[in-house]
Amino acid sequence: MSDRAATDARPETEHRASVDGLAAELREAVTSGVTRSREHRAQQLDGLVAMLLQHTTRWEAALRADLGKSEVEAHLTEIGYVVAEARAAKRSLRRWMAPTPLLAPLALQPAVARTVPEPLGAALIIGPWNYPVQLVLAPLVGAIATGCAAVVKPSEVAPATSALLAELAPQHLDARSVRIVEGGVDETTALLEQRWDLVFYTGNAQVARVVAAAAAKHLTPTVLELGGKSPAYVHRSADIPAAARRIAWGKWLNAGQTCVAPDHIRVDREVADELVEELRRATAEQLGDPRTSPDYARIVNTRHLERLRGLLSGGTAVIGGEVDADDRYVAPTILTDVDDASAVMQEEIFGPILPVLPVDSVDGFIETMRGAEKPLALYVFARDADAVRRVERETSSGALGINIAVAHVGAAALPFGGVGESGTGAYHGKHSFDAFSHHKAVLSKPTGLDTLRVIYPPFSGWRARLARRILG
Repeated sequence: MSDRAATDARPETEHRASVDGLAAELREAVTSGVTRSREHRAQQLDGLVAMLLQHTTRWEAALRADLGKSEVEAHLTEIGYVVAEARAAKRSLRRWMAPTPLLAPLALQPAVARTVPEPLGAALIIGPWNYPVQLVLAPLVGAIATGCAAVVKPSEVAPATSALLAELAPQHLDARSVRIVEGGVDETTALLEQRWDLVFYTGNAQVARVVAAAAAKHLTPTVLELGGKSPAYVHRSADIPAAARRIAWGKWLNAGQTCVAPDHIRVDREVADELVEELRRATAEQLGDPRTSPDYARIVNTRHLERLRGLLSGGTAVIGGEVDADDRYVAPTILTDVDDASAVMQEEIFGPILPVLPVDSVDGFIETMRGAEKPLALYVFARDADAVRRVERETSSGALGINIAVAHVGAAALPFGGVGESGTGAYHGKHSFDAFSHHKAVLSKPTGLDTLRVIYPPFSGWRARLARRILG
């Protein structure tokens, strides 16, 4: 259920006792009304912000220990990101919680129709290791904002961040409605055996199938935030230096361990060599010597490093290619002479290896997309409006970035989520509120004037003719 087995040696009965019954216990906090008031939701969002800002240096240290993240990157992609989400949600609570009036049809008048958002109940949030603050706490913002209770299961592959979250959450959040469960496969399995009202999973498609199957036993809805091979296409009309800078930034961020990082590049053949040279220049400008750069992260553990080392054989490393297992370092690497049948093109790379493959035209790129699974993101770099239009209309992906990579994640108004193999459901901003809510349909009709009499049986004569006209 997790990226690797937990190192915790506790006996089976002990870890079971620590998680059994959590779903029912937290659901009681919702049904009893503890979590439902706007005041409680606002207080919990404030607590989440305080947990991050009052202990910033400790979060920075944990993220550096787990992933080698710099302080700036930790703030841009993790701490500051969640703080902004939580503050925006608090500001929006009154508006989001308000019923939405709708127009009742003429046949039912007089009547009032509306939808009323209500919390789904007890949610299970299972997080990944690559953004171990953002990708567990941003969903939690949505859960809190809706009035749900939640168990958060951080990844044991990022142990420093997981331990800090387990320590600090009880100090800042109401334990009646938010719990942190550390551990690995056993703990996750025990949690999934319970009946939740929503399971929110971020990770890979293989584990997502296990999560979805477990949830299906209880008819529990799921939000599955996955990944895939998100391509970048560089058209001959693109601003090549700008495209290279933006692709390099998006790819080398977190050493490529980002679900929406450009996985590989398809580039029009006549500008392929220029693009490679500009990528070389952009990498040097942004990172200098990546091995000593304070802004270049490290691979999360040795197992992932060795997997990436194996993928390097899938092409010719024209930039980078160096690996230092002791430092968990894989250099930013550009591969050329790549075969589509090679392992580096058959699995999600999730690291700082960037294959560059030439195509003849936008037609060639679109053809490669038609034979592939729908990715979490797709990036097109072009100044030719027709080329951009064709990519937008003739491909399918969770998101589309035009002349920019990765940055759409920071636009809270946009839904973040995949399609097909790259995931189901979406969140961020109001979409997070919707993900954890049930929008209940409410129709209210006064009894003083019973206009429905015309559709009560028995149906004969004028009553039958009028009923047909109303309902037809």
